[in-house]
Amino acid sequence: MHKATGGRTRFSIMNADTKTGIFRAFRNRNYALFFAGQSVSQIGTWMQRTAVCWVIYTLTHSAFMLGLAVFAQQFPSFLFSLAGGIAADRYNRYRILLITQTASMLQAILLAILILANHYVIWEILALSALLGIINAFDMPARQPMVHEMVNNKEDIANALAFNSALVNMARLIGPALSGIVLQKFGAGVCFSLNALSFIAVITALLFMKLPKFTTPEKKKNVSTELSEGFDYLKQTPSIYIIILMLVFLSLFVLPYDTIVPVFAKTIFKGDAATFGYITSFIGLGSILGSLFLAMMKKGASLKLILLLSIIILGLGLIFFSHATYFPAAMAFAILVGFGSLLPMTACITIIQLEAAAHMRGRVMSFVAMSYFGMLPLGSLLVGSLSQQIGAPNAMLCQGISALLIALVFTNFLKNEHMNKNGIEVIEETQEIIPKNN
Repeated sequence: MHKATGGRTRFSIMNADTKTGIFRAFRNRNYALFFAGQSVSQIGTWMQRTAVCWVIYTLTHSAFMLGLAVFAQQFPSFLFSLAGGIAADRYNRYRILLITQTASMLQAILLAILILANHYVIWEILALSALLGIINAFDMPARQPMVHEMVNNKEDIANALAFNSALVNMARLIGPALSGIVLQKFGAGVCFSLNALSFIAVITALLFMKLPKFTTPEKKKNVSTELSEGFDYLKQTPSIYIIILMLVFLSLFVLPYDTIVPVFAKTIFKGDAATFGYITSFIGLGSILGSLFLAMMKKGASLKLILLLSIIILGLGLIFFSHATYFPAAMAFAILVGFGSLLPMTACITIIQLEAAAHMRGRVMSFVAMSYFGMLPLGSLLVGSLSQQIGAPNAMLCQGISALLIALVFTNFLKNEHMNKNGIEVIEETQEIIPKNN
């Protein structure tokens, strides 16, 4: 139910019809179709991510090259994210998604052909990774706001966004595990082929959707004006820009921890592709547990406390994992890492989707993409280089310490009353989504 209280807008996710409770977002046919298609596609995407990292490290045995691979895929997303945001606000997001998903499928096909032909060099894999980064720069700003167009009942938006987060985390759990098995038995080419096939699901879902007719904006401003408006809007919304600022530091210094995970799998634990898949999957399991933790928080819980807690847990998890030599113990710490790394991006996207004005959502999401895709590849290069100099365990140890320092620094920033109040409302919207089904 949507009501105004005290000059602020609140969205209550409680529904009188308990039969629709947790799954109420799926009453919306378009969203149900898209969720089903994305469920398959996201698993394929995580399979490809895992396989690319493994191929690069197997060929080079270089932590720096792992960082360069992440940089090649994500830095183009940073360069083109503002253009992607403007495109999402100007043009039909549905058609943009059809184009980006089809282009992503073609990229996976090219990668599969390259590997299966067994005539490839590192620069070709890096070039295709960069191509995917450009595609993602236009995909994310269009895909995230599309939820509002897929959901007819606006009371279901928070529920739909929470399921989107759960979907990504489930894919992060299943995809790497499957990739490790497929890599070990069939090779990377099959992984890339399966990812290409997975896009058929989401493209089919898009074709079966029935969306309202797109209305072209009456007046299109020049690009510089639209960018200026986006920055001004962001500055006037502290509940958004403070969290994005925190995401910038996390993306640069902490979140690129997965860049050197293949080093731990192959060198530290003396394992193979399956070992790499297990580590990544346990991190994904931690992310799912993080979703449950977020969902079970009581009403009125402070977002500040939850954010700080998650960063501290992430830091401790990285510190303990970095020097763990017993594999089962390391997997327990991997769960802590996944648990602590979930919330910043989830909170950021949820707040933006609920608070951003409809005509600004594409541009605001492009700022999120800039923060993540801009800093993460730079951080990956930094971590890869540092790992080459002082070893992967010590590099990850430094990342864990950085997380604790970020938590300390942002304690004062997160005391901002306006941001905290909005943050509490976001938690209230999402917290009852999972417990009602458990």
